[in-house]
Amino acid sequence: MKMQSNMQNILAVNPGITSVVIPETITVHLGRPDEPAENVTVSFLDYIKNVASSELYPTWPESALRANIHAIVSIAMNRVYTEWYRSRGYNFDITNSTQFDQSFVYKRGIFDNISSITDEIFDEYIAREVRVEPLFAEYCDGRVSQCNGMYQWGTVDLAEEGYTPFEILQYYYGADINIVKDAPVGNIETTYPGTPLKLGDSGINVYLAQLQLNNISTNYPAIPKIYPVDGVYSPLMESAVKTFQSTFNLPSTGIIDKGTWYKIKNVYVAVRKLAELISRGVLLSEIPSGEIEAGIVVPRVQIVQYYLNVLSTYYNTIPAVDITGVLDPLTRNSIIEFQKTMGLPTTGIIDDETWNLINKIMLGIFITLPPTYVSLPRIGYPNIVYKRGSEGPGVVVVQEYLAYISSVIPSITYVPYNLVDGVFGPITESAVIAFQKEFGLTPDGIVDEETWNKIIDVYLNLRYGEERLAGQYPGIELGGDYI
Repeated sequence: MKMQSNMQNILAVNPGITSVVIPETITVHLGRPDEPAENVTVSFLDYIKNVASSELYPTWPESALRANIHAIVSIAMNRVYTEWYRSRGYNFDITNSTQFDQSFVYKRGIFDNISSITDEIFDEYIAREVRVEPLFAEYCDGRVSQCNGMYQWGTVDLAEEGYTPFEILQYYYGADINIVKDAPVGNIETTYPGTPLKLGDSGINVYLAQLQLNNISTNYPAIPKIYPVDGVYSPLMESAVKTFQSTFNLPSTGIIDKGTWYKIKNVYVAVRKLAELISRGVLLSEIPSGEIEAGIVVPRVQIVQYYLNVLSTYYNTIPAVDITGVLDPLTRNSIIEFQKTMGLPTTGIIDDETWNLINKIMLGIFITLPPTYVSLPRIGYPNIVYKRGSEGPGVVVVQEYLAYISSVIPSITYVPYNLVDGVFGPITESAVIAFQKEFGLTPDGIVDEETWNKIIDVYLNLRYGEERLAGQYPGIELGGDYI
């Protein structure tokens, strides 16, 4: 298959498409973003030491210092990873304005104990579970100013009460965070490939643009979906680029020049809420049984990648992966480690035995976790009407969404998370009816397409603050028989 061979070549060159790398250097703008000021480029390690020495008191307990340094690293990494300023046309990575970023005093002295701690943990950052990007770990002093993140003086109180650095971070940012350790250090280049992308081109940069445009089109349905996502700049992709350009007031050339490249990235980041890499528009069982080969973008691979990331928090042997929908070398290795851990043949292939076991394990996890601990993606309507007596993965999805919604909206019948079992029983039916009444739908207790989409809209808005437009494209091609 042409698509398969193209993607295998692409992934052989760059298997870690969205890997997070600690930059060797970082460029700091010494002022507000739009304020004329000097840009200075310093080593990333020196930058963290400078900010920590500018923001923190060396006499604070070590646990407080470590928690704060993790937050400082995470903010800097978020700015670099998302190209927050560069995607907006600036030629720097971060500012030293505390209104926008964090304090950096050029050429200041560094405290010895802060320097030692930073040397140890500068390559560790905070991330939400099953997500790739470093968390923008907002913080403030907690005395003069307040914020929705961490209170720096509050970390001192918690440290004196015996909290560990990780417990302090969980106290402020929630239980669904991890500390990513030993991230690789390397050169970070701006993502623009250097030359415009156009009809007939191929490669990893075309592939990344296809993924981002398809994500954007979920919120801007006038932009056509690009299929297949294979790294080849096809006429369909050219049409999608032209529509994107006209939508965002760019010259409608169908060519991704530097301005269009960064506009795509800028809109993608906004749509994805700082590039949250949880899969969208996939159903747990929408792909028929059988083995999946490497190099093809398919939803079943996306959901397995999502599952592997969840399982990586329970099993140290299973590495987390990027959710790309491609069975790349990193995903294959993670599958092999899952198979080793579970005593299955180590094929690295998503065969029926692997698929069934990972689904079974995930169901077991779902029924033990409160809904606030589960970050579900947008899942496209599977063309199945669910009602009393229905069973299967689609019912699990409905129950999991409603478990969270009912924990937030008191008028909706509470769905206990430990009863998420894939069986549409009286509790699920009652919750569906209450939900339909709450949102002006026919209260028949049946989950058709209208109710399904409304449940997801409400869930995402409550969970992530996302909004969908009326009649918005659901995010995947729907058709055929789904199980």
